[in-house]
Parts: sequence; structure tokens; C-alpha cells
Amino acid sequence: MSWVSSLAIFFIIWWTTLFAVLPFGVRNSSESGSRVGEGHDHGAPVVHGLRWKLLATTVLALAIFFGFQFLLVNGYLDVMNLPFVKDAPKI
Repeated sequence: MSWVSSLAIFFIIWWTTLFAVLPFGVRNSSESGSRVGEGHDHGAPVVHGLRWKLLATTVLALAIFFGFQFLLVNGYLDVMNLPFVKDAPKI
């Protein structure tokens, strides 16, 4: 696999992992017991913790990506052996 394909796959894994990690630890004002200021939404997070989430996303995405690379390079995951690829017409 080329480095451009690897980068694209890593980006897709990272972005998907980010959306999975974003809701972790979010507390709104009613859950944390703080008062809502004028003009603020009641469901907005009090502390979002975005730096921690970006770091966790990157670590998880790297683990998933290298696991995917391991399976692909060692032949455990072969895209050409999928049923819909075998029966596809040759171009």
C-alpha cells in the first residue's frame, strides 16, 4: 500500500475515532451543578476536555491503524478474497 493510501486510511480511522471519543466525560451544567449564564445553552458542556480527547483519539487511531496494517501485510486480511470482489467482472 502506498503512503498516500495509508495516510488516507489513517485519516478516516482518526476521524471516526474522534466522533466515538467526543461524548466521553461530557457534563452539562445541570449534571455538574453549576449555574447557566445568560445566553448559554443548558446542554452545552461545562468542560469539554478537547486536548485529552484529541490525544486519546490519536493513540486509539494509531493502534487501530497499525492493527489493520498488520492484518493486511501478513495476509490475514485479503480484500481480493471477499465474495463480492471475486465475482466482480474484470475490467
